[in-house]
Amino acid sequence: MPTADRFRAAVESRDLTALDDLFTEDIRFYSPVKFTPFQGRPLVLGLFRVLLRTFEDFRYIGHYAGTAETSADGSSAPSTTLLFRATVNGRRIHGVDLLHFDDAGRIKEFTVMVRPQSAVHALGEAVLAGLVADGLVPAPGRGELVP
Repeated sequence: MPTADRFRAAVESRDLTALDDLFTEDIRFYSPVKFTPFQGRPLVLGLFRVLLRTFEDFRYIGHYAGTAETSADGSSAPSTTLLFRATVNGRRIHGVDLLHFDDAGRIKEFTVMVRPQSAVHALGEAVLAGLVADGLVPAPGRGELVP
């Protein structure tokens, strides 16, 4: 089964153990609310733990496969885009997950984009609260969504 299908099944079943096998050790996760990426498998898995309990009614609604330029080095890599819908704190979210794969088929880069802006803020606040509660990031200073 292709990695994108295994990823989708793991997210839909909320199976963190299955996600662990799909990520490279140095995975980079680009969030819509943080300028720099979350880096490394332990932190990204912790982020997914928070995301899986934050999203309500999460479902993938489509996908596209091909190649795309990665953020880190600009090289072209096999990629899949997964379209999703969800709710966070009463806000409906439309989004996409962009997965870039390494030569072994594992996810090396993950980018999330969501809309509308009010949903981005709701998601950022909910995820930050979860990351702080789980001890993955320190509480931010005033005005920051995610450190």
